Amino acid sequence: MGSQEVLGQAARLASSGLLLQVLFRLITFILNAFILRFLSKEIVGIVNVRVPLGVLWSMFLGWVWLRLLEVPDPDVVPYYGTGVVVFGLSAVVELLGEPFWVLAQAHMFVKLKVIAESLSVILKSVLTAFLVLWLPHWGLYIFSLAQLFYTAVLVLCYVIYFKKLLGSPESTKQQTLPVSRMTDLLPNIPRSGAFVNWKEAKLTWSFFKQSFLKQILTEGERYVMTFLNVLNFGDQGVYDIVNNLGSLVARLIFQPIEESFYIFFAKVLEREKDATLQKQEDVAVAAAVLESLLKLALLAGLTITIFGFAYSQLALDIYGGTMLSAGSGPVLLRSYCLYVLLLAVNGVTECFTFAAMSKEQVDRYNFTMLALSSSFLVLAYLLTRWCGSVGFILANCFNMGIRITQSLCFIHRYYQKSPYRPLTGLYLSPVLLGAFALSGGITGISEVFLCCEQGWPSRLAHVAVGTFCLGVTLGTAFLTETKLIHFLRTQLAVSRLADKMT
Repeated sequence: MGSQEVLGQAARLASSGLLLQVLFRLITFILNAFILRFLSKEIVGIVNVRVPLGVLWSMFLGWVWLRLLEVPDPDVVPYYGTGVVVFGLSAVVELLGEPFWVLAQAHMFVKLKVIAESLSVILKSVLTAFLVLWLPHWGLYIFSLAQLFYTAVLVLCYVIYFKKLLGSPESTKQQTLPVSRMTDLLPNIPRSGAFVNWKEAKLTWSFFKQSFLKQILTEGERYVMTFLNVLNFGDQGVYDIVNNLGSLVARLIFQPIEESFYIFFAKVLEREKDATLQKQEDVAVAAAVLESLLKLALLAGLTITIFGFAYSQLALDIYGGTMLSAGSGPVLLRSYCLYVLLLAVNGVTECFTFAAMSKEQVDRYNFTMLALSSSFLVLAYLLTRWCGSVGFILANCFNMGIRITQSLCFIHRYYQKSPYRPLTGLYLSPVLLGAFALSGGITGISEVFLCCEQGWPSRLAHVAVGTFCLGVTLGTAFLTETKLIHFLRTQLAVSRLADKMT
C-alpha cells in the first residue's frame, strides 16, 4: 500500500470520526448539561474524579477506595462502596472488548469505531438522565450502572460486527484481517510451543511502561486530589466539570486526528531506520503531512485560547448555571484554554514521535517520562496549595511544555540530514498573528461591557462581536495559509471519493 493511499485512509478516518463525533457529542453535551441541573458538586466530584481511578486500577487498588481513603457522607453520596465495585466490574467488561478495538483501529474501520463509541455514550447519558430524574435516591448506583451499561453496549457492538464480518468469507475486509474466526482473538499457545513471543513481549513491555507514565502525566491531578485531599469534594466536582468541558474540543478534534495519523506515520515510516535511509517519497509525504498537521493544530489551539478567554464565563453559565459560573469556574476554564493550545501541538508531535521511534528510543523516552511524572506530581501538589485548583492546570501546562520540547527535538534530529523541515508548520504569518491579537482585545472589551449579568440581549451582542471577530480571523487564515488550505481541500476530496467508492 503506497503512502498516498495510506494518507487517504488516515484522512478519511480522521474526517469521518470528527463529523460523527461532533454529531453524537452534541447530543451528549445537551444531556449532560441537563443532568447537571439535578446533581450536587459533591457527587460529581466522587464520580468523575475518584471513581474513574478505581476503574483504572480495579484489579489492584479497588480496596484502597473502600478501606484507606475518606468515605463520603452516605447522606450526600449514597451507596459509595457498591458503586466502586460496579465500576470495577465495568472495567473488566471493557477489557474484554480491547482486542476488537485494536483490530478495528489498526484496519481503519471508521464507522464501526465511531458509531460503537458514540452510541454507547449516548445511551449511557440517556440512562443517567432517566435515573437521575426518576430514582435520584440511588446516588452512586446511577453512575456505576450507567458505566456498566456503557461498557456492555460498547463491547457488544464490536462483537456483533466482527462476528458477522468473520462469518462472511467473501467479504473483502475479512480477507485482509489477521484472524479468520472469533476464537483467534482468545489467548492461545502458538504451534511453535513457545508460551511467549519474547520479541513482541519486550516491545509490549516498552509500550506498557510508556502508557503507564503517560497516564500519570495525563491524569496525575486526579491522583493528587484523591490521595492527598488538597480539594474538597465540591471543588473537585467543579474542577472536573470544567476539565471535561475544556477538553471537549480536544476529544472532538485533536484525538481523531492524533489516532488516525499515528497509524499513517507508523505505516509509512520504518522505526529502525533514519530518514535518509528510507524511501524518500514516503519521507517527503510524512514531512508534508506533519507540517500541515502542526499548522492546523496551532491555528485551532490559538483560536480556542484567544476566544476562550472572553467566552468562558458565558459558556459555563449556559452549561451549568451559577454553580459553575459564579465561583472559580471561569478562571479555571480560561486557564484550560491555554492548556488546550499545548494539547493540540503535543498531540501532533507525539503521534509522529511515537510512530517513528525505535524500541531503544522508546525505552530512553520512558526514563524521561518517569522523571517528568515525579516532578509533575510534586509541582501539582505545590501549585494547588498555592493557588487552588488552577494549580493543576498550570502543572499540566508545564508538563505539556516539556513533552512538546522533547518531541520537537526528536523531529528536528530525525529530519536534520534531510532536505525537509516540517517544523516550519509552527510559524504563522505576522498578519494572522495580528488578527488574533486584535480579536482577543476586542472580545475582551466586549466581555467587560456586555457579559454576563446584563440579560440575554447583551449576551447575544457579545456573541455577535465574537462571531464577527472569528469570521475575520478565519478569513485571514484562509488568505495567508494557502499551503494548509490546499492540504485540507486535497484530503477532503480524497475522503469524499473513498466514501463514494465504498
